[in-house]
Amino acid sequence: MTTAENPGAEERRRRGRLGVGVIGAGRVGAVLGAALRAAEHAVVGVSAVSDASRERAENLLPGVPVLEIPDIVERSELVLLAVPDDALEPLVAGLAKTGAWQAGQLVAHTSGRFGTEVLAPARAAGAIPLALHPAMTFTGMSLDLTRLADCSFGISAPAAVLPIAQALVVEMGAEPVVIDEADRVLYHAALAHASNHLVTLASQSTQLLAGLGVEHPDRLLGPLMRASLENALASGEGALTGPVARGDVGTVSAHARALADAGTEDIRAAYAALSAATAARAVDRGLLTPQQGEAILAALRQAPKNP
Repeated sequence: MTTAENPGAEERRRRGRLGVGVIGAGRVGAVLGAALRAAEHAVVGVSAVSDASRERAENLLPGVPVLEIPDIVERSELVLLAVPDDALEPLVAGLAKTGAWQAGQLVAHTSGRFGTEVLAPARAAGAIPLALHPAMTFTGMSLDLTRLADCSFGISAPAAVLPIAQALVVEMGAEPVVIDEADRVLYHAALAHASNHLVTLASQSTQLLAGLGVEHPDRLLGPLMRASLENALASGEGALTGPVARGDVGTVSAHARALADAGTEDIRAAYAALSAATAARAVDRGLLTPQQGEAILAALRQAPKNP
């Protein structure tokens, strides 16, 4: 990638700006590309295959050319890989086989599961590997850019270039949190457990209320869930309340029977598993006696399962 091939490169380097290529104009890639552009980096190309990704590219990265992946890598000083986890490793390896990666080129991916080891083929060619995972759910719309201000990124990188990863995240308006390479999978599991399962819980509770004829379940659940989340984040398990924390065996048993009778086996199973986990943690922290905890577990076991 010479100055003649990329006439704006020398000026960008002088100003501390990068030519950024975005591979994957999904909800994450398009938004992060727009955030880097807002930080005065130049987005030199984006890959977009589906109609939805092309529309996102047009809306969030207007004027940026849609290019083939090899062309993006050739033109970019920073390549942002915003592709599904399972596609990341073969993509990096495939580009390495064609000699696409360049010495000194920054290569960053947005996967939570992986650290920089997945970028080893690019690193072997002299590229600089970075893992930048935004701990946020994305809509793929411009409002995500505002949300980045409250967002943290789990970052991993070799020690010598860790400041580069931190600087890129700060430039996007977010906060970098360093995650050791060996801890990436557990880090990602923690986030998925909190975020994805919260959606499942809200959906299951909405289903139950809608089945009872409640027209706007969100109006019942919204204030409760928001307050519970805020209290939990502020006070941890000190915010725990409800029948399990009180050792109210009769109520827990009634809940389990009602869920079984309603024929919602997935919800009954989720309620039972989370109630059991809550009881165990309450016992560990002295909120319940071991006898109370066992009584809760016994009530959950005795509830009939819908065949």
